[in-house]
Amino acid sequence: MAEKVLKKGNEVIALGAIHCGCDGYFGYPITPQSEVMETLMEEKPWETTGMVVLQAESEIASINMVYGGACCGKKVMTSSSSPGMSLMCEGLSYLAGSELPCLTANIVRGGPGLGTIQPSQGDYFQAVKGGGHGDYKIIVLAPFSAQEMYDFVGLGFDLAFKYRIPVMLLTDGMIGQMMEKVELRPQQARLSDQEIAQRYGSWATTGKTPDRKENTITSLALDAKVHEALNHKLQAKYQEITEKEVRFETLFCEDAEYLLIAYGSMARICESTIEAARAQGIKLGLLRPITLFPFPTKEIQRMIPQLKGILSVELSAGQMVEDIRLAVEGKIPVSLFGRQGGMLPTPVEVLDAFKTNYI
Repeated sequence: MAEKVLKKGNEVIALGAIHCGCDGYFGYPITPQSEVMETLMEEKPWETTGMVVLQAESEIASINMVYGGACCGKKVMTSSSSPGMSLMCEGLSYLAGSELPCLTANIVRGGPGLGTIQPSQGDYFQAVKGGGHGDYKIIVLAPFSAQEMYDFVGLGFDLAFKYRIPVMLLTDGMIGQMMEKVELRPQQARLSDQEIAQRYGSWATTGKTPDRKENTITSLALDAKVHEALNHKLQAKYQEITEKEVRFETLFCEDAEYLLIAYGSMARICESTIEAARAQGIKLGLLRPITLFPFPTKEIQRMIPQLKGILSVELSAGQMVEDIRLAVEGKIPVSLFGRQGGMLPTPVEVLDAFKTNYI
C-alpha cells in the first residue's frame, strides 16, 4: 500500500527529489520556498541514498553547481523564488545552450523588485519566454496541487533527460505553503557512475578511460556557422517538444460556450467558478495548461468554433493572455482578469469578471 502523508507543497518537492533518485540539490533560502531545503536537511538523504544537499553562498553559485553536476550526467536540481530565479537566468541560458538536463522549481512571489512574499504568477514571461539571453526554451510544468508538486519532480527529471533540457516547476507561494494529502512513490535507487557512463557517456563528462573518449561540454561557439548550426539544432528540439509533450486538463469543456484558462492556484479557484456558473445555466468551461511551454495552442484552436469568448485568469497584470491571443488569432474575443500583489480572488470575483466581459 502506498504511503500517504499530509505535507506542504514545498516539502513534497524535497521528498519527490529524494524518492526519484536525485543526486544533488544546490540552493539558497528565500521565502516562500525555503521549506524545500529545510525538508531536505531534516530528511538527511546523504545518509540513506547518498544524495548531496548543499546550501550555496548565493543563487548564482547554486545554478552553476547545478551546471557542474549536470555535466556529469547526474540528476541535479535547485529551487528558488522570483528574485532568486532572476539571478539564475544566466546559468539557465548556459544549461540550455550546453544541452544539459536539470530541474528547477520557482515558487513565485509578487514583484517586480523585492515585492512581496505573497503568491503571484508574474514570472510567466521569465519562465516561458526564456528569462536569460539568447534563443532558448525550457520545459515549464505548472503544478496546481501538492500531489502534482511531488509527481512533477520525477516527471521533470524524465523530460529533462529525454530531451537534454532544463525543466522548471512554475508554481506560487499558495501551492508551496498549502498542506494536502500526498501519495508517495517507492524509493528509486540513484544511478551508479558506471550506469551513468553507460546511459549518458555519449555526452556526459564521465571521464576518459581506455575505452571511452573525453567529453567537453560548452555553450561557446566562436565560429558563426557552428553557432548557427547549434541554434538550429536547439530550435528543432523545441519544435519536437511542442509536438509531443503538450499537457493540459479540461473541465466541462464538451459543451462550453465560454472558456476560462488558468494554471496553478488560479485554476483551483476557477474550478469553483465553473460550478457556480453551471448552477446559473452558464455554459462555462475550464482549460488548465499543465505545460506552459509547450503551450496547449492546438487545443485552444480546436475549441474556437464552439466558443464565444475566453477569459484568462491570472495572478499578474496579464502574461499568459498573450499566448492565448496568439493561439486565437483574433477569431474570438479574449479578455483578462488579473490580480497582483498577492491578492487572491474569490471564485465569485472571477465569475463577476467573466459576466462583466461577456454576459
